[in-house]
Amino acid sequence: MAEPSSSTSPAAQAAGKKPVCIITIGMAGAGKSTFVQRINAHLHARTPPAPPYILNLDPAVTSVPFEANIDIRDTVDYHEVMKQYNLGPNGGILTALNLFTTKFDQVLNLVEKRAESVDYVILDTPGQIEIFTWSASGAIITDAVASALPTVIAYVVDTPRTVAPATFMSNMLYACSILYKTKLPFIVVFNKTDVQPHNFALEWMQDFEAFQEALSSHQSTRDDEGEPTYMNSLMNSMSLVLDEFYKHLKAVGVSSMTGDGVAEFFEAVEASREEYEKEYLPELARVRAQREATLQKQKEDSTQRMLADLAVDRQRPGFLIRDRWEAAAEGEEEDEDDGGEATIIDRSEDPWPGQYIDLTQARRKEDQDISWPRPA
Repeated sequence: MAEPSSSTSPAAQAAGKKPVCIITIGMAGAGKSTFVQRINAHLHARTPPAPPYILNLDPAVTSVPFEANIDIRDTVDYHEVMKQYNLGPNGGILTALNLFTTKFDQVLNLVEKRAESVDYVILDTPGQIEIFTWSASGAIITDAVASALPTVIAYVVDTPRTVAPATFMSNMLYACSILYKTKLPFIVVFNKTDVQPHNFALEWMQDFEAFQEALSSHQSTRDDEGEPTYMNSLMNSMSLVLDEFYKHLKAVGVSSMTGDGVAEFFEAVEASREEYEKEYLPELARVRAQREATLQKQKEDSTQRMLADLAVDRQRPGFLIRDRWEAAAEGEEEDEDDGGEATIIDRSEDPWPGQYIDLTQARRKEDQDISWPRPA
């Protein structure tokens, strides 16, 4: 195996930049792992090669089409977690991810050691999107990585399944929620463009009237009386809300099978790096400064309260005398509380009220002077 220094990327050496972390998120079946394999192959095919540092965070996957540098399956046994905690598939994935998160500081240390030798760090998340995006472990991993490296969210969309306006709107709403939750640079990746081109999606994002026309011409948008259905009215309203969201969103079309659009994706990643440095880093510094100021204020308040209490005690010297344990009465022994061994009494052998006693088997104890009456 070659030394880490021999694989140092020329771009990283020349610019001295930190690697960009790409977190791939998407619905189940959107092609996240295949997309990671494609961008991994693209980076290996560069001249000179620039292999990324890949982390697999899906504990339930049977096999992955790429060589992961860090694999959650090497740390947590998904099937054993299900067995030990009596969980189902989703609960097992979530618990395995929670257990892995407890050791994520070690993962960050390994990533930072390779920061000078790679240009990209790629995270492949579990197939169940809500397990990573709406769990505490997913938020911890995202915040930890984003605080250490420039981070980009790649939201992978199954393009053939978004040709219906309702499905497209659902994906965009989910993308919007993830964007505002993570507050990180965001790229919408329309995958599987070899099956279905993504031009219609770009048109709907750029032209509000085009989406309205597609919505009105789609089936099940009107009831039997010709009136718009509730779903149609809801999507009309939501499209107006998301119109501003589309203006600040990067979208690319990629085919994970043929490799089309991968170069455009990395162009969007580099643009997102600049966005991270200009917008996210200042916000991160502001939040850290605000948190430190809040902690400092709490410390000062606690100190002031303690000093005020001490000042009150000094003004009332008799209070210190009264604030003591009363001495034991004369002739009474004081309880010793020196931490010695306590006398434990096991009363399980003593009779209790209502216990059955066989008098025919009773025997007189030696220390009992009892005179049993003789029969007449």
